[in-house]
Amino acid sequence: MAKYSKAATKSVESAMRRRKKGTLESGSGGKVKSRKQAIAIGLSEARKKGARVPPEPRSRTRSSKKR
Repeated sequence: MAKYSKAATKSVESAMRRRKKGTLESGSGGKVKSRKQAIAIGLSEARKKGARVPPEPRSRTRSSKKR
């Protein structure tokens, strides 16, 4: 299990508060309503600040089907 630093926790808590207040915006400028999206934004901000956060999961690529 990956460990999150206290700075990362604070960043996520801050994002959750901003979501509840209605001031948290996504990268495209839209209002964030989803709890999961708010957590992802908080972790992303923590990574930018240099906090200890596990890397983002790699996206899976589909294997090409044989024709």
